[in-house]
Amino acid sequence: MSELHGRLSTTDGWPVAGGTVTVMDATGVQRGRAVSRADGGFTIDGLGTGAHTLVVATPGHEPSARSVLVNGSGVDLGRLELTRAGGAVLPAPGTWRIDAQHSSIRATALHLGISRIHGRLRRFSGRVEVIDPFEASRVEVAIDAGSVDSDEPDRDAHLRTADFLDVGAFPSIGYAGTGLTRHDVTHWTVHGTLSLKGVSAPVDLAVTYGGSGPDPWGGTRAAFTATTEISRDEFAIDWNQSVLAGVLAVGRTLRIDIDVQAVLDEG
Repeated sequence: MSELHGRLSTTDGWPVAGGTVTVMDATGVQRGRAVSRADGGFTIDGLGTGAHTLVVATPGHEPSARSVLVNGSGVDLGRLELTRAGGAVLPAPGTWRIDAQHSSIRATALHLGISRIHGRLRRFSGRVEVIDPFEASRVEVAIDAGSVDSDEPDRDAHLRTADFLDVGAFPSIGYAGTGLTRHDVTHWTVHGTLSLKGVSAPVDLAVTYGGSGPDPWGGTRAAFTATTEISRDEFAIDWNQSVLAGVLAVGRTLRIDIDVQAVLDEG
């Protein structure tokens, strides 16, 4: 008899617990069943050799099935990615307002050439205008520059000065996305303009659409993640210190990571 094991995860690598994994033989008879653990792992043993069908079902995700050849030794299926329910359906046309309490904007910079410093912009608001065709959709975001938070008060005070964000002169950071390019149903590029410290320049966002559906409060929400990189020099944030061998204290490139939940305006 043989053992079959693997791990259930979302498409972005998070473990999926509580998923039901069923194995059927070539005649359609169930030969084994398991429920995925907290780490997404599952094990089914006592299987005979030959062709089998593996069926996975779990709340919030699309069911999936695949063929598995069971031999006399253990079968490691590795990571089985599950697609979120609604992930293949684009959000409905209308105004989707960003839920800032369940969204985040993070910036990462290289420090001393060997490690990373992370910060968040805590206060922001915005909306996504979904238009048919979807490629014509728009995004507007306004960020309170003074809400920068890197978990170190003295550093945050410096980040608010003219050396960096100059929040006294430029209290708001803005982004306006004016169109999208589709790569597949879940991957898009948003084309837009970032306005930061008195400079406006084109910045594209690589967006992954996480799906949409009803929430527990009677609304409809959609989820997106986005990433981009910007040059500090392009936005007049050119303060730096040179340390040993010419290595800069703070890298010139900022990586921006965004997680967004947006709620459809039903009004």
